Amino acid sequence: MSLLDYLLSVDLRTTLMGRMMQTMGVDRQLKTVPDHIAVINRAADRCRSCGHQAECSTWLDSHEQADVPPDYCRNADLIARLRHAAGLR
Repeated sequence: MSLLDYLLSVDLRTTLMGRMMQTMGVDRQLKTVPDHIAVINRAADRCRSCGHQAECSTWLDSHEQADVPPDYCRNADLIARLRHAAGLR
């Protein structure tokens, strides 16, 4: 894998994370948590280490909004906590 391929892969995964947070309705809530930059960086790291990019992209394409992420989402716990803090079920 070339450096460019790696960088494109990292960018895709980070984009998927942002889309997932929007789909789950927690993108604004994520920006309000204490030390949100560190929380976002850890969430991005979990997303970047995931091997389900194609599945995630397909899932996101078929869901404008959702209450729960797919089972393979490595940020499911974070999303659940953010949804709870935002008063979402």
